[in-house]
Amino acid sequence: MRQGTVRVAEDAAPSTVGRYAGRVAIVTGASRGIGRAIARRLSDEGASVVLTARSAEGLEDAAGDLPPDRVRTVAGRAQDPAHREEAVATAVREFGAIDVLVNNAGINPVYGPLAELDAEAARKVLEVNVIGTLAWVQEAVRAGLGSRAGAAVLNMSSVTGAVPSEGIGWYGVSKAAVSHLTVTLAAELGPRIRVNALAPAVVRTQFARALYEGREDEVAATYPMRRLGDPEDVAAAAAFLCSDEAGWISGQVLTLDGGLLAAGGTA
Repeated sequence: MRQGTVRVAEDAAPSTVGRYAGRVAIVTGASRGIGRAIARRLSDEGASVVLTARSAEGLEDAAGDLPPDRVRTVAGRAQDPAHREEAVATAVREFGAIDVLVNNAGINPVYGPLAELDAEAARKVLEVNVIGTLAWVQEAVRAGLGSRAGAAVLNMSSVTGAVPSEGIGWYGVSKAAVSHLTVTLAAELGPRIRVNALAPAVVRTQFARALYEGREDEVAATYPMRRLGDPEDVAAAAAFLCSDEAGWISGQVLTLDGGLLAAGGTA
């Protein structure tokens, strides 16, 4: 090194720019909210991304945020086997592999006490949130997830899976199942594939708006951080857990709640 040249400290924090260069990710429920933010974050860090969701129009809008040569969209229902097969095949055909699967698609069409829960609605929630999550993993594994180093699955759980939450108890039951599914998959799929989950509290999305709309300040006041989550908060955690920097982390459910549970709160 010539005299006077500035040298970067060897212990400086590594840059996340390009952390996903050459990687291929599938993100379900990616047309808006948390899924869209995760897809954008992975793309910003270099990933090629396949976006899936029910709305073709919403997907096209989300894809407009990303480099056209590194994004593809596949519209369909997350619980539809043909849709899962098409999305996974698109990733392999267009980008050559699958390295990361983000299971973000989920539904919550019911509200009220469990004693009054319609059985058919309950089955639908489990079909999408739990069985669908497992089925996406199965499809990705059949298509080669884990054949390249650094493979990761990220499932979307919720703080409602850890504590009872008024009115959305069955959603919480489904997310508790997702958390346990995550741990079980991690035990079975290691060392080739790491499997983790995120468990957010209320995030400012259209999906969760009924939990805060018209009273956001009141709800946020119950959080030690005095604010609700933003989709970018979840995307940042997702980008870490699916990266090589989290290479010794598997079978974990990371709570993202602004300190809510620590303060004894519920979503």
